[in-house]
Amino acid sequence: MIPSSETRLQAPADWTPPADFRERFPWIGGDLQTLRNTLFNRLGGEHADLSPWPARRVSTAMTDGSGDRLCAELHVGNRADDRPLSILIHGLTGCADSGYMRNSSRALLEDGGAVLRLNLRGAGPLAGDSRFHYHAGRSEDLRDFLGGLMAAEPGLCAGGFHLAGYSLGANMMLKFLAEYGADFPIVAAVSVSAPLDLKATQERMMAPRNRFYHHYLLHRMKAETSAGVLEAAGMTGADLQGLQWIYDYDERIVAAANGFASADDYYRRCSAGPFLERIAIPTLLIHARNDPWIPASIYDAAQAQTNRLVKVVLSPEGGHVGFHGRGGRTAWHDLCLMSFFQRHPERTL
Repeated sequence: MIPSSETRLQAPADWTPPADFRERFPWIGGDLQTLRNTLFNRLGGEHADLSPWPARRVSTAMTDGSGDRLCAELHVGNRADDRPLSILIHGLTGCADSGYMRNSSRALLEDGGAVLRLNLRGAGPLAGDSRFHYHAGRSEDLRDFLGGLMAAEPGLCAGGFHLAGYSLGANMMLKFLAEYGADFPIVAAVSVSAPLDLKATQERMMAPRNRFYHHYLLHRMKAETSAGVLEAAGMTGADLQGLQWIYDYDERIVAAANGFASADDYYRRCSAGPFLERIAIPTLLIHARNDPWIPASIYDAAQAQTNRLVKVVLSPEGGHVGFHGRGGRTAWHDLCLMSFFQRHPERTL
């Protein structure tokens, strides 16, 4: 991609994190950084209290004839009318109420913004009513949601959008930016721990050292699988429970229900890495070299891409959507996304 002179003016190459990430005790190492939110819940902790900013639920119908809808929790807060609306997109087996979604929301709301916590298809309150389910490449769902939101609430969307995606949701968001970003008033975007190469991530997840993570995620993926998805995949509940590996789930459920020839075809067509050169919106990618789920080599390759609008920050530490650091309760990736959004307060193209 060869940016124009106008594009060069807003290229984020000169943006730097507000500080280097430094992990805090006792969350030392990539595994504890990754597990912190789950362990925190198990120990009786509570994630961000959003009650000072009451939410209202909004929803939008998908355009594929399925009857499915996406719903979200909207916090207007004390936002000025011309400030971009921040839209947060969760990861695999997550939802709008996931701890990292609430924590990012609190940070943005305290900063004076408005936030929308999006439930992807088949997640959150409408999960039982969804015929189909989100996956790493279902970018058309975000397209439909934003189109419906702009039609229903033009005043809310007048300042455009800041997008933030986490893990699998970040991969889908990056693909969306390349395919549909120019059709919407996207001001800037931040990706946290996106699996840019789905095949490499699947192979890492199946490594012996990740056996615990693998079985935990597979159990949650099975629990999320609706009757409609099973029907589309030609599977029964007994077939589903018999799957032993995430690769098998992607082959027999995700690929079969969504028209991919195989799991490997799904990985190839939906990995966000090859889409980075096509993104025409200031975009920040945050990742930790010690993420136990996603190989750092994927991000070494991403740093070699030539799109000046895409900035890659690869921290030595932080785990997977972790970044629980010193200096306060706000996660380091939230400090970064707020700083990046402040660097890009309005659309200039």
